[in-house]
Amino acid sequence: MDKSSSYIGRFAPSPTGTLHAGSLVAALASWLDARAHHGRWLVRVEDVDTPRCIPGADHAILQQLAACGLHPDAPPVWQSDRTKLYQQALEQLTSQQKAYACGCTRKEIEVALQSNGIAKTRNAELIYPGTCRSGLNGRIGRAWRLRLPDLATIHWQDRRLGIQQQNVCTRVGDFVLQRADGLYAYQLAVVVDDAAQGITHVVRGEDLTDNTARQIVLQQMLGLAHPTYMHTPLVRGANGEKLSKQNGATPINTATAAAALDALLQAAHVLGLTAPEKRDNSNPIAQALQHWVAQWQTIYSIHDY
Repeated sequence: MDKSSSYIGRFAPSPTGTLHAGSLVAALASWLDARAHHGRWLVRVEDVDTPRCIPGADHAILQQLAACGLHPDAPPVWQSDRTKLYQQALEQLTSQQKAYACGCTRKEIEVALQSNGIAKTRNAELIYPGTCRSGLNGRIGRAWRLRLPDLATIHWQDRRLGIQQQNVCTRVGDFVLQRADGLYAYQLAVVVDDAAQGITHVVRGEDLTDNTARQIVLQQMLGLAHPTYMHTPLVRGANGEKLSKQNGATPINTATAAAALDALLQAAHVLGLTAPEKRDNSNPIAQALQHWVAQWQTIYSIHDY
């Protein structure tokens, strides 16, 4: 089988709001990569963190994608419908002593780190100190954590950023698989879903690069293959930080075809792509997408994986 025909990519938005300029960049990049490889492109709604999800945002996102000409090759799936898969994965890990119950609160973790001379910094991970690794010691189990092996630094090749590395033990520690409120953690859900859907290539925003080592470790411990990764440039707000719903991002306007095309042109510019020299007024969005697929094939060779 030709490599390109086995390509399966995905876009996995969280419905904590509708698509903004930054999330459209990731959506467009993943769609272009799939089309450039003559592969399949899927959409997965990552609503596993239900308290943060906004009712109706999932369907609004799907409408925005459709208005931009970004149509998935199969019906979208919702993580909230897939919790049995996550439970099976957690049971596999616990039965193999690769996961353990944890009774620590976030405050207790912060205090333990402070006592070890480790100060919490803004937006940084709380490195779990391993308090419950040997048992709950009278605590009540609140969450489940992955028992990391004593492993060397994880290395992986990012198609845009090049060689990456991270030691998960020292950077993160044993991370959560199921939260104290019973919800499954993002890391477990995304790994299980990517494997279940046969995802071969993950194209997503650069802010998620830091998750990759954790996901590769979890894939290894579950006996799963890991996809090829590519992390795309970020759109930044006026303060220089990643554009996000928490950082003043506004929804993209797809009310008209002209507005949707304008949003796509801005996203393409972030990806280093240029607009078509001549515009087909009958279907300018389809023309632009076809133009960008050809550019993508040149910039990111379809043989580089």
